[in-house]
Amino acid sequence: MTDTPLTPGQDEEAVIAAAQTGAIAPGTGGALGKTGFAWAWFEAARNPYYILIVIYIFAPYFARDIVGADILASGKLDGLDPEQARKVAGAEGQAMVADLSKMAGYIAAFTAPFLGAAFDRGLRRKPLLLACLMAIALVSLCLWWAIPGAEGFSTGMVMALLITAYVSYSYSEVAHNSMLPDAARPDALPAVSGLGLALGNAAATVMFVGIVFLFALPDAIGWPAKEPFFGIDTTRFEQFRIAGPICGVWLLLSMVPFFLHARDTGVKGTPVVRAVREGAEGVIRTIKRAAHHKEAFKFLISRTIYADGMFALLTMGAVYVSLFLGWGLIELTIYAIWASAWAVVGGVFGGWLDQKLGPKNALIFELAGIVLILFFGLSITRDAALFGLIPNRTLWDVPFFSGSSDLIYLAQGALIAVFATANISSSRSMLIHVAPPGMRGEFFGLFAIAGTVTVWMGPLMISYFTRWSGDQRIGMSAIAILFFVGLAVLLTVKPEKRPAS
Repeated sequence: MTDTPLTPGQDEEAVIAAAQTGAIAPGTGGALGKTGFAWAWFEAARNPYYILIVIYIFAPYFARDIVGADILASGKLDGLDPEQARKVAGAEGQAMVADLSKMAGYIAAFTAPFLGAAFDRGLRRKPLLLACLMAIALVSLCLWWAIPGAEGFSTGMVMALLITAYVSYSYSEVAHNSMLPDAARPDALPAVSGLGLALGNAAATVMFVGIVFLFALPDAIGWPAKEPFFGIDTTRFEQFRIAGPICGVWLLLSMVPFFLHARDTGVKGTPVVRAVREGAEGVIRTIKRAAHHKEAFKFLISRTIYADGMFALLTMGAVYVSLFLGWGLIELTIYAIWASAWAVVGGVFGGWLDQKLGPKNALIFELAGIVLILFFGLSITRDAALFGLIPNRTLWDVPFFSGSSDLIYLAQGALIAVFATANISSSRSMLIHVAPPGMRGEFFGLFAIAGTVTVWMGPLMISYFTRWSGDQRIGMSAIAILFFVGLAVLLTVKPEKRPAS
């Protein structure tokens, strides 16, 4: 019943009921089958936007060179010395980026579960996914005009664009995740999930390599060319702004295989308003009857807690390394490429681990590994690693990564990338095992907000513990509490041995 229109005489109620109760034939084939690979390829098309724009390239540029520069130019900080003014402006830029993420997160949090439940009632995914991807692509192209000062879009306009893309990304995640059970045969779903993450990070890695070698390195050290390629003007921040059009064009070109081959078990002719209304009513009933879906809700609680720790670890990691190792833009960009490349391994590793251990045991192994890697990373400073046991030594005379502490932190970054990506893959697989078959879209909607609704918790703990102890490493170590609590709740979850078909 894939993309099958309602025909005259066909019972619409029966067709939609079949979608709602899970009475649709399960997916067939493996990770490299037509529908499985198409599902995974979607992440290769979409995920580079999040990695380049939201995390590593555009968001820091927006905070520092647009918001921060606007504040400095306004004269509000004229009474401060230049260094203090720069810090205040940077903090305001970071706060504004956090604000727009929070606003977009609220929109997604209060709507995504209803959308997911509408999919369970026969609403087709592909039309919404097309609209979401087109919106993300359009925003990406428009970011070229995000220029400091009056020449480009206003700060408010840029924020509106980023919020639009953020919400579209969240909606696409709910729709895409809810299609996973239909992408391949049940025993191949972990491999499909892992392959998607691997392809997404691989595509982002290729883009990072291109940006560094074509624009960043020529500007910094005059290699592999004396000037950035294609006439990119770094004095106008074009090396940052170009990331948007690159992601937008890539998305438009690469999303075609997904729409041609991915399996959408929604029913053509399903009334949209009715599906959304009934979906909203269903979510409310589901939450009220949490005891009837106890294992699924226990997992969502666990995932909410450890996802907060993961968010804090990944977002604060760059701040930590820039302070303790003195890394600048080139080092952090190369680090992003390095981490993205290892995340490809993590996607494959996560799928393999799910198949060998089962998703629950895989998650336990991954969370324990992340805590150990966290403390390993906190042991590294400019002077030594492993809390003073390995003194930092200059290994060679090169502009970047010349000290032993730099290389040890790169190793730590590779491990975090592998285990964090594997954790994402295993979390999706785990939800398939605990969510009722006819309610997977609804629970994937709840799953989407479980990782965003309390993302303030990790940074809040870091702030509190840092002020209490006066030590930034102790502050960072506080997020281990979130991993431990999330793991404790996870241990009480009793998943089915196999995804229900």
